[in-house]
Order: sequence, then structure tokens, then C-alpha cells
Amino acid sequence: MLGVFEEGKVYEVLLVTESNVTPVGVVREGEKLRFKLFPGKSFREVLETGRASIQLTNDPELLVRTALNLPITLGFVEKNGYRWIEGLPGLYGRVERRVERWRDSLGETEVLLCELTPEGEIDGELPLRPFSRADCILVEMAVLFTRYRVKSEESLKEEILKMYSLYTYLGGTSPTARHIVELLTKESQTE
Repeated sequence: MLGVFEEGKVYEVLLVTESNVTPVGVVREGEKLRFKLFPGKSFREVLETGRASIQLTNDPELLVRTALNLPITLGFVEKNGYRWIEGLPGLYGRVERRVERWRDSLGETEVLLCELTPEGEIDGELPLRPFSRADCILVEMAVLFTRYRVKSEESLKEEILKMYSLYTYLGGTSPTARHIVELLTKESQTE
């Protein structure tokens, strides 16, 4: 399963911990998958347990809804101290980790730098689904929106709204995309 990850390329996957699911960008380096976590539930659980599962999905709605902590119904499997989403392929293993300070345009915080060494594979199949440009835009909208929630900058808001326009032009109809725009416009009305 590790072979599906080309070295050096960033892949958006689902990180599953004891009680949380969150999208994370991973990069393969040799026999390990590297990723970083910012403070939150997954950060705490990986720091405490040193265990995680990484699962593949081609469902942008699943990536976005988990990124924004929106309700979603999933079935889980628990085995040998690991937990994963039923039906999605992936890997599970021990995580080497260290906390460091992180500074970027949003400010300064701690970051958990992680390296997962696979101990086992998770059986599953991805649904047959063609690649959609609108889906790519939806994922990027969610990434920018999570940044916007940390630091509400007008330029981020404008970029998200431009992306939404392109998203709908490309045929996107996700209620989650509309939800992001509604949250942005509601916030503007209360300022």
C-alpha cells in the first residue's frame, strides 16, 4: 500500500486517531509518511498514543466535512489499539513525533511533526469516481476557510468567494460549499 504514494508528493488523506478524523497532507519519504498537526484533538491523541491510521479517499465532501468538523456518518473498526474508517483502504502504524514552534502568516503556535511507519494495511475499496476540477476547488476552499477561521483577512475571504464562483461554473453543487459561503457572508453582516 505504501507504494501508491510517490516520494516527495503531498497527498491529502484522512488521519484517524482514537476519537477523531481529520484530513492531513502526507509526504512519503522512504518507508515513512511525514505529516504535521496543529493543535487540536488529533494533535493531542497522536502526541499521547503515538498511533494513527492513514486512509485514502477520493471523496472531496468527506475531506471537507471532516476538515470543518461538520456532521458525517461513518462506521469504524478498532483492532490492536488502532481505529479506522470501515471500507476505506489505508495503513496504520506507530508515529514518531516531536513538538516544535511554528510561525507563518497566521501567527505562531506549536506544531507536531510526525512520521508514521506502517505496521499494517487496511482493506478497503475506493468507489469508482472520475476526477473533477470542481472537487479540487472545493478542497482548496476548505483549506482557505480553515485558515480564515484562524485569521479573518479580507483577502482570504475574497479568494474563497472567487473560488466558489469558479466551483459553481465547473458544475459544483455541494451543500458544504454553500455552507462555507453562508458562514463568510453572515460574518460580514455582523461586522
